[in-house]
Amino acid sequence: MAPTPAVRTGRPRDLDLTRRLLDGAVDLVAERGYGELNAEVLALRTGAGKSAIYRRWPDMSALLADALGRVRLVEPPPATGSLRGDLVALVQPAVPPADVLQRAIGSVVGEARHDPRLRATLDRALVAPLAEAAALVCERESARGRLVDLARQRLLHRLLQALWWERCSAAGPALTPAEVDTLVDRVLLPVVRGR
Repeated sequence: MAPTPAVRTGRPRDLDLTRRLLDGAVDLVAERGYGELNAEVLALRTGAGKSAIYRRWPDMSALLADALGRVRLVEPPPATGSLRGDLVALVQPAVPPADVLQRAIGSVVGEARHDPRLRATLDRALVAPLAEAAALVCERESARGRLVDLARQRLLHRLLQALWWERCSAAGPALTPAEVDTLVDRVLLPVVRGR
């Protein structure tokens, strides 16, 4: 006997309204910071009622974790054929000004220390993808015959993570292409090569 599908009660959720609430929360956090996100301000911005917010999420932390839950700030760098080229490709996304998603992620860094949902969101959005990208760059270098040990790979990951946290949370200017070159040549290459 096939299982009986669960019976839904009440009216179905308006997916357009859900999307507006998620986008509105990201915009608010990017503009004003996590501390300014509340149901009243979000309802005003999106034209929704506060009850529509609380029918979907128990609190602002859950809403923001949902809004940022599918964000992935770092993609694996393309294979360039050289360690330097791979590192430049990995740091290159730090050149344009931070976008809304990056600023929103930066706004929750402090709060994530005390909120497991937001911490998991940051891990998925930035920490894990950076670890994967650093491992990939090091694997490529090892495949070229220059073994990169785990300690250097971890240090590369930490440095890249610091760069991204600064990028997402600072209001200052983005890196220039010349600064990317200097950072790669004077910091990241020596770390990976062990010099």
